[in-house]
Amino acid sequence: MKKLIRLTLVLFALACCETTVAEAADPKPAALSPYDTNDIQRIEAYLNDLKSISADFMQIDDQGGMMTGKIAIKRPGKMRVTYDPPSKDFIVADGDTVHIWNDDLKAQTNVDEASSLAEFILRDPIKLSGEIVITKFKRFPAKLELTLAEAKDPGAGQLTLIFEDNPLLLRQWRVIDPQGRTTGVNLQNEEQGVSFPSNTFSFVPPSFGKGGKAD
Repeated sequence: MKKLIRLTLVLFALACCETTVAEAADPKPAALSPYDTNDIQRIEAYLNDLKSISADFMQIDDQGGMMTGKIAIKRPGKMRVTYDPPSKDFIVADGDTVHIWNDDLKAQTNVDEASSLAEFILRDPIKLSGEIVITKFKRFPAKLELTLAEAKDPGAGQLTLIFEDNPLLLRQWRVIDPQGRTTGVNLQNEEQGVSFPSNTFSFVPPSFGKGGKAD
């Protein structure tokens, strides 16, 4: 259950603990050059063009734990995460609520989608300003990194988006949670403009046959 919740926190950057006033100091905006600003505008335009996407993912935490699976995103507000076998866990964001199914416990947990930092990725439109503060911007050969924090809730942690450049392609996001732990999600085999079945983002608990096993 801990790994499942941890990935949910990574995907939605949910604040999972209380922070002190000192820890929740206002985020300091990065000093941006005109060149940086132009790249950030390109990133914002790129994210707004991503109406739907599917990809394989690999999650790696700072303790060496790893999980893999598939992710589907449809903006605004919808996401589905399915784990590779033997896991039967899955997560569905339906536009209002994040539904988490833990197959080991045969239990469902619901989280308010609007309480997240990374929920902004599912917004339409996406704005990398206003409620979001850019705290770091780094440029590497063929790669751009953008670190964000909530202007009104800096204690919720930080989210870094990592893009390939020329052309832009979202490849990874990395979260530092309120406890200082770092976890990254790498995307592979991405497909854009995907048409998903109508029930993809509807949460339906598994049915159980004899012996309490999911069908």
